[in-house]
Amino acid sequence: MQITDRIHALKIPFQITDPSGQKIPRFVYVYLIYGQRIFLIDSGVASSEKIILDYLKSTGRKPAEISQLILTHSHPDHMGAARAIKSLSGCTVAAHAAEKSWIEDVSLQERERPVPGFKSLVAGSVHVDQTLQDGDILDLDYVSMQVLHTPGHSSGSICLWLPEVGALFSADAVPVPGSMPIYQDILASVRSIQRLKSMQGIKFLLSAWDEPRLDGVAYRVMDESLAYLQSIHNAVLKVARARGPDAGQDSMQFCSRVLAELGLPAAMANPLVAGSFQSSLKLPDQQDLLSDG
Repeated sequence: MQITDRIHALKIPFQITDPSGQKIPRFVYVYLIYGQRIFLIDSGVASSEKIILDYLKSTGRKPAEISQLILTHSHPDHMGAARAIKSLSGCTVAAHAAEKSWIEDVSLQERERPVPGFKSLVAGSVHVDQTLQDGDILDLDYVSMQVLHTPGHSSGSICLWLPEVGALFSADAVPVPGSMPIYQDILASVRSIQRLKSMQGIKFLLSAWDEPRLDGVAYRVMDESLAYLQSIHNAVLKVARARGPDAGQDSMQFCSRVLAELGLPAAMANPLVAGSFQSSLKLPDQQDLLSDG
């Protein structure tokens, strides 16, 4: 899918395994920015390189033209094919310093953040050639891209901003209402979205877990995302109050009750979602996440 004359979006399907062993269809978007060189934002899961290379061929470009792979964070659906992409193209790999250890040692990531089917989603570790931080400017030949550190979904999550185009690559920073709640720190997520919402001139909101949003609807989408996170936080606190001081001890049972309170599918109950809900319990007095306090 061509977003602008130089930005291309690729929707990559994959499957995840729920705790019962059932396969659940998912997708992730990766983005190609064409110039004299090609910049790839995220790589998708293992074997996604086939889809990416087929697309390059269909548009008259070659793998060797990929100059840099920029990883918005280290989770499997974003870096699973990074090793293969780097091997095929000879590109450099860039990521935030806080994500580096999990990218360069996927066994460590699997131990510290176990995901069912992890080995089928990640083809191997890859060296990070350039560590990024907030405010870095990347030269993309025809335009400059700014790195925005947006923690919350993960500690080193980044978004990427092309101000001359009005394109914001938001990765997983802006959750879609009704989607599976996966984040590390709910308050940090809210603050990151509020930061993005304060930016002027966003014409294209290019997410990983949502369809590309065009025609300047980005600000409405971010408002909806903030309201969703607040509703999750409210539900967690409501269930916790009803269950008493030991509410969070059985995290999976607690997770199921919060999902029921939110009207979300019971099949969403998994350790990652349970961990997301636990982050609200660390803020017992923070009723209104959207306030400036």
